[in-house]
Amino acid sequence: MKTLTSHFKISAIISAILLVLVSADYSRANQNGVGLGVIIGEPTGPTFKFWTGRSTAIDGALAWSFDRNNELHLQMNYLFHEFGAINVNKGRMPFYYGIGGRLKFHDDNRDDEFGVRVPAGLSYLFANSPVELFFEVVPIVNLAPDTELDFNGGIGIRYYLGK
Repeated sequence: MKTLTSHFKISAIISAILLVLVSADYSRANQNGVGLGVIIGEPTGPTFKFWTGRSTAIDGALAWSFDRNNELHLQMNYLFHEFGAINVNKGRMPFYYGIGGRLKFHDDNRDDEFGVRVPAGLSYLFANSPVELFFEVVPIVNLAPDTELDFNGGIGIRYYLGK
């Protein structure tokens, strides 16, 4: 029964993500592109970033924790970028921060977890290339099944389509 419930949860979450992407204002988002890539760290897996404006974006990942029992993470964040915080000679290096959520699915008999993410990081957007490198640290306040503090972090790369 737990497996059926987990599959239903994953289907509901993927449907919600698709609804957000479909209902977003594509005319503004295409100014900066949609990035697809990978994040390596805790957790590790495919990631996306969808620009909603000049300094705001939605990012997320469907990733796995190799720390304990190969757990699946589904995470999504709303991000704000400060492009003037760090000046570089070529490209752009915004500091970013945001708020989001994480669902963590366990393979064993433990209850699945839900938490609030508060990501902070740096990204580097190359001047003449559709590539972004990023590094982030993410405190997470788990709200269910228990309240506790957790941390994630990683490095990653995304390739932007439509740029």
